[in-house]
Amino acid sequence: MSGAKKSKKFLLFLVLVVLIFAVIWLTVFISNKQEQRKIEKNATYVVTKEIVKNVIEISGTVEAAKSQSLQAAADGMVMAVYANEGDSVKKGQVLVELDTSSQEYDIAKIDYDIAQTKINGNPKELELKLIQKKSLEKKLEDRKIIANFSGILADFNVAPGDYLEAKDSVGTLVERSYLKSYVEVVETDAPKLAANQIVYCTFPSYPDHTVEGYVVSYPQVGTLTSRGASIVQVEIRIDNPPQIILPNYSFTGQIQITPPQTILLAPKEAVSFSPKGSFVEKVLKDGKKERVTVVAEPYGMSHFLITQGAIQEGDVLAGLSLPPVSGTKPVNKKKTDVKNPMMNGFGNGMQPARR
Repeated sequence: MSGAKKSKKFLLFLVLVVLIFAVIWLTVFISNKQEQRKIEKNATYVVTKEIVKNVIEISGTVEAAKSQSLQAAADGMVMAVYANEGDSVKKGQVLVELDTSSQEYDIAKIDYDIAQTKINGNPKELELKLIQKKSLEKKLEDRKIIANFSGILADFNVAPGDYLEAKDSVGTLVERSYLKSYVEVVETDAPKLAANQIVYCTFPSYPDHTVEGYVVSYPQVGTLTSRGASIVQVEIRIDNPPQIILPNYSFTGQIQITPPQTILLAPKEAVSFSPKGSFVEKVLKDGKKERVTVVAEPYGMSHFLITQGAIQEGDVLAGLSLPPVSGTKPVNKKKTDVKNPMMNGFGNGMQPARR
């Protein structure tokens, strides 16, 4: 019996100790909560402005408006070079000429044969020799490397005395009145595309500068990449690019879907709601508070987007510790076009501008 009594007394002592600690903890917790509410009630918050961009992120490399690989059409020794790397050349200009002695002999011989045939031969034989002459004249023309359009010799390395084989390349001719690029846009962003949309490009070779281009075209059918993603190939163009930007340079950019929007944000601690709508308390210069009715929408985890109301950037708002009335929510009297990137992700192309 004495053992049972001791056990009960010990158990009662433990329960008493737990209750005492629970009361102490609850007292401290309530005190901290009250202090926190007091601090929140006396805290102030500032209305901020943010610029939201509705864009599609892209990346790629640029290429020249036109490009010609300068190749020899036949084998032979270089007899003359009429340009240098970096020169501007005209359409049809001869750049390189190979040895033509053999071709000139063949043409002289066929001319002699044609003259003899006109005297002694028949009309059919004459017709065949005239066709043969045209073929030899084409071979003579192939001894020259000619510019197919006006442009700049971006790469040109050949000298008299060099021996070239057919299809040997001696350089590249480019036309740089504009640069173009074909960039990939994912299928979810494709419906937002339109011709002439502004494109802002940034080049590692041209830091601290933004180069403006535009959307030229895009197909009405998607493409499946090797990664299994469905994309649309969009052609963009940059007119009159800076001289420092050369073909095959890489860039990152943004296709602007709509012009940037400026929005007002208020911390969630400064916005409260009632059956009549949402409101804030603006702190005036003399310290007094003015209640202002606003239309607020959730924006991320810590702010509200203010779409209506007599507040502006820099206004100081009082912290409102009043709990929302049961069953109430932000009043949306007028739907706004601004979508919250933090709530909806980046699929809609909206993102805060960098400051």
